[in-house]
Amino acid sequence: MSEHTAYGPAGDPAEVPVCPRHPDRVAYVRCQRCGQPTCPECQRPAAVGIQCVSCVAQAAQQARQGTTVFGGAVAWGRPIASISIIAICALVFLGQTLVLPSLTRDIAFVPYLGRSEPWRFLTAAFAHSPQLMGNALPLHLAFNMYALWIMGGYLEPLLGRARFVATYLISALGGSVGYLLLAPALTLAQLHAGVTGPWVTPTVGASGAVFGLFGAFLVLNRRLGRSSAGMVAMIGINAVLGFVIPGIAWQAHLGGLLVGAACAAVVAYTGHRRDPLAPASTRGRQGVHWLGLAAVTLVLVMAAVAKYALTNGYS
Repeated sequence: MSEHTAYGPAGDPAEVPVCPRHPDRVAYVRCQRCGQPTCPECQRPAAVGIQCVSCVAQAAQQARQGTTVFGGAVAWGRPIASISIIAICALVFLGQTLVLPSLTRDIAFVPYLGRSEPWRFLTAAFAHSPQLMGNALPLHLAFNMYALWIMGGYLEPLLGRARFVATYLISALGGSVGYLLLAPALTLAQLHAGVTGPWVTPTVGASGAVFGLFGAFLVLNRRLGRSSAGMVAMIGINAVLGFVIPGIAWQAHLGGLLVGAACAAVVAYTGHRRDPLAPASTRGRQGVHWLGLAAVTLVLVMAAVAKYALTNGYS
């Protein structure tokens, strides 16, 4: 019982309401939703009067969860996914330079090693060279993380954190696969003769994944009818730099850009409705998004397998 019986001055029974969550406290204010007595500690302001904490919690569970225009869960507040990726890359860089110098060699993507050590397709995207353009400074890391911060601040709320992370990782994979597909294979005889080239040259960096975000930006802005003129110019400048400055893996940039655009196309043009507050049961075939992203990943895996199959007999 939530109300105790007491006696007034004349001996007539009178009900003294007490809070259900705190039976030792008298509560003459009642919740506007359930009508139960509610002590000051359990009272929460409502549109009219107050509600108890139990009703507030129940209403929160029953409330429709907002989604982005592309069907992802709304990412409130700071871009947590982008910050997390930046933190991981920074920690890996510290490991490369201060703790374990051999780490770069162990996680960099090298086409001739990708067949036996497939984890390199992704781990390379979290490592960065301590030198860029001859400068012994973390410029490689700084450039990529700045671009990730800018792109993440725009795309993460637009896609939702889960789709953003998926697009980033698949683009990172696409960068490595692009580098693999455009690298001429070398035979063992050529390797023994000291022939070099992309097939045996390690590559590191989040550039492929970042270019994937560039590609996603272009596709999503086109879907929303927004201008992307500035991004087109930035991509063009980076494309030129990839050919002018030695040591930049333009193949990974190209692969990441195309794959990021493909991932964004899956999200932008399939399986969603434009009502961000529609109930889950009527919000469209959101599972199509994940099937589409899985299909993009499968195509990349098959392309890598085919490349290694065609180079059978090479290193």
